[in-house]
Amino acid sequence: MTDTARTHHDITTRDPYPMMGRDRDQYAIIGRDQYQGYGQDYSKSRQIAKAATAVTAGGSLLVLSSLTLVGTVIALIVATPLLVIFSPILVPALITVALLITGFLSSGGFGIAAITVFSWIYKYATGEHPKGSDKLDSARMKLGSKAQDMKDRAHYYGQQHTGGEHVNTDYRNTDRDRTRGNTT
Repeated sequence: MTDTARTHHDITTRDPYPMMGRDRDQYAIIGRDQYQGYGQDYSKSRQIAKAATAVTAGGSLLVLSSLTLVGTVIALIVATPLLVIFSPILVPALITVALLITGFLSSGGFGIAAITVFSWIYKYATGEHPKGSDKLDSARMKLGSKAQDMKDRAHYYGQQHTGGEHVNTDYRNTDRDRTRGNTT
């Protein structure tokens, strides 16, 4: 008779060959080569059990889906005349409800956007430099310098076309005076 005492290793590791109803002594006598045949029977019975479970679950779900389809068709048959009769009332009501929902959602979105913009402007005005303020400062400086350039050009060309003589404080006026023969 073999020793049936189990060690810690036997308890913590999983046996790759389950005993399938045999006791430990018979397992030791049979050997692993002969035991392989029992595993095939085990896998066949397991596959049969899986297939039976799948057929049962699939069949019950198919029955439930067909009952749902039949219920939907019956509800449509009953509701269609009511929808036709009440369509002059329901269609404008649905359009009104859709417009109200759209209006509330858009006003909420615009309100959130406005609060965000006012918060950003407040942070910018108080000097906290929110995200993107450096781009705004750069654009403001570029716009200011372009505006000053346009003002200077308008002033220069306005003097040139009207023939007005002014004190040569601008570098552009010195070029004009050279063409007329004046030197300062």
